[in-house]
Amino acid sequence: MASNMYSQGAQVKHPKFGLGTVMFSSEERIVIKFDDHGEKKFVTNMVIGVLEKSDRQPPAEKRGSRKRKVAPAAV
Repeated sequence: MASNMYSQGAQVKHPKFGLGTVMFSSEERIVIKFDDHGEKKFVTNMVIGVLEKSDRQPPAEKRGSRKRKVAPAAV
């Protein structure tokens, strides 16, 4: 079916949400992580007509940073 066209890791472009990466795809649902809008879930049959394949490289995942706790100064 058409959902096989958008397997996990495929790069796509949506007219409203822009560029994204397919995270999960089945006959009923497709989950896409968009660069600027986060993760969105769609009914596959409804979104397949508006998605376009993109030949860009997947964006590098950003690693979260944690601030180090500063130990209180010994008195």
